Amino acid sequence: MLERRLEPEVMDTSEDAHDYDSMDHSTVNRAFVDDFLAFARASGFDARLVDSLRPLRFLDVGTGTALIPIELCRRQFTGCVVAMDLAKEMLKLAKLNIVKAGLANQIQAARIDAKRMPYVGNEFDAVISNSIVHHIPEPSLALAEMARVLKHGGVLFVRDLLRPESSAEVDRLVATYAGRENEHSQMLFRDSLHAALSLEEVRDLASRCGIPATAVSQSSNRHWTLAWTNE
Repeated sequence: MLERRLEPEVMDTSEDAHDYDSMDHSTVNRAFVDDFLAFARASGFDARLVDSLRPLRFLDVGTGTALIPIELCRRQFTGCVVAMDLAKEMLKLAKLNIVKAGLANQIQAARIDAKRMPYVGNEFDAVISNSIVHHIPEPSLALAEMARVLKHGGVLFVRDLLRPESSAEVDRLVATYAGRENEHSQMLFRDSLHAALSLEEVRDLASRCGIPATAVSQSSNRHWTLAWTNE
């Protein structure tokens, strides 16, 4: 197994934000929302997406340029989403994307540190996060915060990259999934794979945050997913 090699916690240059936003994340984002909704349906949570007497509040941790909240709100979700990130440049593009999608009444972009959220406990009906865990040197701080702000009966759905076992596997994944991107985008993906956690590390992380290790599974050849209902 490769050693974990940290990358910058905050992608906060205009080049980083632009290249991230211009990469084709559509398939991954659709799969994320599909899988989240499928888990919500299986856990009985999805009925509240339609039948709730009050607007549901979701939190997207490490939203980047807000592409996943936008995809979610296009699925007839009528609640609101706080789309949070620590990177100013990412949030600039997030706000533009939200306005362009006509969703400014549903999605609020906010600059917030995932390790120190300014929310009381039990505040959000669902907390979702895609590809933020690998950015954080001590990811237990962020995962513990996600669990803390989740309401009882709420859904926590987190997905991120798996660290490959060898440099050769890193090269193969970069060629397969970022081979058509520019050199800088390929570098970002390569660095993220090196900074990612192993499946065993994620399960240990979940256990330390009071989440069953069984909530974590490998969900693709390059991703793990944590899907948990806070009963």
